[in-house]
Formats: sequence, structure tokens, C-alpha cells
Amino acid sequence: MASKTLYSQRDPMLKRDGFEDILEERRNSSDLKYALRCYAPVLYKGVTPCKANMLKNIVLQSDQLHYVINQVSQESGEAPDIIQEEASVILEEMAHRLQISTVRFFAFALSKAFKTLFQHVCVNEEGIQRLQQAIQEHPVVLLPSHRSYMDFLLMSYILYTYDLALPVIAAGMDFMGMKFVGEMLRMSGAFFIRRSFGGDKLYWAVFSEYVKTMLRNGFAPIEFFLEGTRSRTCKSLTPKLGLLNIVIEPFFKGEVFDVNLVPVSISYERILEESLYARELLGVPKPKESTSGLLKARRILSEDYGSIHVYFGQPVSVRSLAQGKVNRSKYNLFPRHIPRKPMEETQSFVNDTAYRIVRLQEDNMVLKPWVLMASLLLQNLEGLELSVLTEQTLWLRGLALSYAAFLDWPDHAPTAKVVSSSLALHRGLACVSGGRVSLVVGEPLGPVTPEEAVFNRAVSVLSCASYRNQVLHVFLRPAMLAVAMHTAASSKKNEVYNCFSFLWDVFSNDFILCPGDTVQDFEEACYLLVKTGAVQMPQQDIEMTDRGQPILSFFNGLLEPFLQGYQVVCRYLCEEASEGLTEKQYIPAVRSFAVKLILAGNLRCYEVLSSDMQKNALAALLRMDAVRKVKVADHVTLIVNKMAVNSIDDILGGKLPTQKAVLARL
Repeated sequence: MASKTLYSQRDPMLKRDGFEDILEERRNSSDLKYALRCYAPVLYKGVTPCKANMLKNIVLQSDQLHYVINQVSQESGEAPDIIQEEASVILEEMAHRLQISTVRFFAFALSKAFKTLFQHVCVNEEGIQRLQQAIQEHPVVLLPSHRSYMDFLLMSYILYTYDLALPVIAAGMDFMGMKFVGEMLRMSGAFFIRRSFGGDKLYWAVFSEYVKTMLRNGFAPIEFFLEGTRSRTCKSLTPKLGLLNIVIEPFFKGEVFDVNLVPVSISYERILEESLYARELLGVPKPKESTSGLLKARRILSEDYGSIHVYFGQPVSVRSLAQGKVNRSKYNLFPRHIPRKPMEETQSFVNDTAYRIVRLQEDNMVLKPWVLMASLLLQNLEGLELSVLTEQTLWLRGLALSYAAFLDWPDHAPTAKVVSSSLALHRGLACVSGGRVSLVVGEPLGPVTPEEAVFNRAVSVLSCASYRNQVLHVFLRPAMLAVAMHTAASSKKNEVYNCFSFLWDVFSNDFILCPGDTVQDFEEACYLLVKTGAVQMPQQDIEMTDRGQPILSFFNGLLEPFLQGYQVVCRYLCEEASEGLTEKQYIPAVRSFAVKLILAGNLRCYEVLSSDMQKNALAALLRMDAVRKVKVADHVTLIVNKMAVNSIDDILGGKLPTQKAVLARL
């Protein structure tokens, strides 16, 4: 096994900032007075706030946009004036129109809503102080995690509360179509962008120049979600690099001295969209964003959604990160206004930075007791005695804390009380009957088919899994090592590492595994399992200890749904898929195959029905060249290498008679 920078052992008592509940003051004073109070945020190097029209004029007069307009004019034969008018229309559709009166309206309305929905909204004040300092020194980019529609409203609400400059926020075009609400969002700082640009050179030029103009001049912090979209599973998603490339480019070109990237971790005790997400993962179309839909959603105001914790992380200096990694002098070889594709070393740097930021988001996610309970219930779908669940939750708490989890556990409260309180908040997902805790399955209104019964059960399981997924980043690496030990043909460290490396590669679409960190992640996993007494490592072996069985068993169970999900996909592609299977047919076909297996009693894992898992499994098979995409007419067809897919299935299932040969084939 090649040596590399190894895991730097984390302090289990890692010091993190304390929190302040910003709703406490709201409950004891006037919301109207709060909304109308003096708002005078400190700005970047004392710049004068820029009016929306002035900002648009700067963009439309920029050298880069004029260069692209001339290019498009030559390619299309259209006059530059016409292209310029198109650019103006695009910018008008896109740009924000921040107005303090709208901000004050939202401050008032959100205060009312948050006090009804949430018990607490907790913010780390030290993080706010760091952000306040960072905003004055360099352009700031806010990068929050994205688990709910509530995220961007919450971010602006917090910054207004602390008298910080409000961010301009990248939002999807879906919101713009909402009557009244879309315009109000625009007037509170949202700018709207298409989900994909295709090869639209003019749109990309307008969009990138708009963002870079705001960044270069420091008019306001820029906010966007690295994951690109909300995570329906509450696992972190593979980061998207487009916007990050844009905000880092002015530093590479020497247009700004530095850029501060601020990771923000938003943790919900109970997610507003929990059952909606589960249904989307099972193929129910996502409801279209509309004002009427928003009004119908008012019934959620009668529910209790517990607490929110928002942790503003340490600002990350792009200048410091790039030191010794990117040669910026290359950017001086070309005029700044000529757009160029990022160089390979730049693209590698941006990709690495994106993964590191998402890891920082994960590290500062605040975990509630329910995520531990959900992890245990999903490994015991038949239910658990309340006393057993209480005992195992306490055991899992100790394990999580020893792995430096950021756990919010009530001080001095008996475990039984903590467990009963969590069950009360999540009574829609789990119930106690006859002293036994089990997942709640929605009662059908009438007779249901066997397939509908499977669907109802799957909604319950996937909703619960969205909470279990919140703790996966804490346990992922030791869990992969536990599975590798179970799978490997021997206890030799190199053999176990080979299995770990294979799992690392297979699951790198499902989890945040930083490219190139396989060895470091393996060393971290070894350290953590040794530290908690689950394994010992005499010489070059890795062996389970006498007390390691419950830990390794729990970890194997934690990853079992993912192993089974990928195996079902492999089995479908090898046994059931037709020759002309298209990419569009793939997910419904795999889901139908999995339902048949469940109904036949050959599969008990309902998480296999998740479209997210099916997409990630296909992405892994494509990356490993076990499946290829071929464009045929208007369709993308999947070409399956059955030998390679069978090999992957065998390893995931622990069948390793000729593992070295199999790994070599892959």
C-alpha cells in the first residue's frame, strides 16, 4: 500500500463555538420594531452600496461581455446591437433588485413563522464575528449546506438580525415563476439562473460577468449552494463546480487580493419536507413551485419542527489554499477580458476546494439524538423494545462522541427522557406500542394493492433514512473498513486495504470522499476502530477484538442498504435488462424489479427503491467502465459489460475466491 499524507488524529474533545438562540429575543419583544430597526451593516472596505441599475450597467459595459457579443455576432451573422439587446434581456431576467422595504417585510413575516415552527434557531456568535471581520477585508462567498427550501430565507434572516450585509443569492428559475413571491425574493437579494445553460455562450457570459462584477467590487456577499440543489436524502451531494469556478477566477486573474469562502452548516432537528422528499425518491413528481402551493403549505405552521442550528465556519482563504498549487502567472499571458476554459491545475484545485468545503460543512453539522435512534431503528425494522432502544442509543452516543461527532445532547437529562422527547417530536415516523418502538406506516384510505403497500412502507423507511444519513459522515470510514474486513479473504492489512479501496471507489458518488484521499481515509478508519477497541493491528494484520463485535456489526448494518442497493442494480442489469435499455427507462425498471424482489420475499431493504441510490449506482458503474452510454437517435442507451458488472456484484456480496484477478479486470 502506497504511503501518503496520513490522517491527522482529531481531538475527540474538539472545541467548537457555543450557540445563541436568536428566537429568544423575538419571543420577548416586538417583531415590528425588529423589522423597522436601524439597519446599517459594515461593508467591504467602506464601498458605497451599488444600486441594481448601476450594477447592470457595469456588466453590460464590461470588456468581457463585449468580446463575447462580438464573437456571437460573427458566429450567428446577427448585428452586435441585436446581441447586446439579447444580453440586456437576459440580465433583466436574472438580476436582483434588493430593496430594504422588502427585506423588512420578510424580517417581520419570518419572525412570526419561525417562532411558530421552531423551538430554537441557534447561531454560533463567534462565527458571526469572524464573518463580520471577513466581509470588511475581502470579498466573501457564503456556502451553506442545502437540505430545505428554508435555507436561503434563514441565512438572510440571520444576517439581518446581526446587522451584517445581506447576501445576493443564486436561485433557480423555478422560483421566478411564483406570482408575487418570485418578485419579492428578487427584491430581497435573489438573482435567478437557469438550471443548465447548454452551449449558450451569451447566457454564460452575462451570468459569469454579473457574478464576478459583484465579487470584484465587494457590493455584497455572494451566496450559493455548492451541492447545486437540495439533498432529498440529507446526505451531502457531490459538489457542482460552475459557480465556484466563477467566484475564484478574479483571484487567479489578480483582480482581487483574496476571496473568503465561508462554509455554513444548517442542521434541522425535523425537516419540513421529510415525507415530500421520500415520495420524490420513489418517483412521485416534485410539486411545481407556486404561490398557491405555498399558501396550501400553511398547515405546517401547526406542527413542531424542533430546533435549527446554524454554524458559520472559519472563512477559508483562497489565496492560502492556492499557495504552491496554482501558478497564477499563467493568467498574465492572455488579456483578462478574453474568456478561457480553466487550466487543468486550476480545475483540479477548484474540485479539491469544493470537496474540502463540503467536508467542513459536514464536520460542523449539529446532530440530535434522533439521528442515532433512526440509525438503530433502520437496522431493526421489526421494531425494538423501548428499553433496548434507550440502552443502544446511549451506547451509540458514546461511540459518536469518541469519533468527534458534533452532538447536541441535553445536559444532565436522563437518557430515557431524551429518547421519549425525540419520539414525541418524530411521532409521525416512529411510535411506541406495548413498550415496543417501530416505524409508522401511513394508514391507507381504502384497499391497496401489494405494490402500494410496499410504497407506503418505503415512504416510512426513506423518511427515517434521511435522519440516519445525517450521521453517516461520522461513521463512514470506519464502516467501510468494517465491511472491507468482512469481505476480504484474509486479515492482512494490504488485502483489507484493497477491499476498502474498492468500496471507496464504488461509493464515491454516494458519499463525500475527497479525490486522492483513499490512503488517508483508510488510516483514519484504522485509527478510529483501534481507538474504540473494535480492532487490533498486530504487525501487518487487522483483527477484530473480543469487544469489537457489536461495533463492527453496527457498522456493517449501516452500509448494508447501500451494498444491497448496488447489488440489486447489478443483478437487474445482468439478468433483466433488455438490449436497448435507455437511460430514461433505467430508474423505473430497476424500481419495478426491486418491488418484485420485495414482494417475493427475496429482499427486505426498502431503500433500494430510492432513485438517488439507483442514480449513484449507475454513475459508479459508468465510472468503472462496467456500463457505457451510447447515443442512439434521440435516446441515450446503456451498454452493459455483464462480466464486469457480475464481478462488482460478487465483491459487494463478499464472494472473493479470485479477488486479485477480479480487481485486475476492473
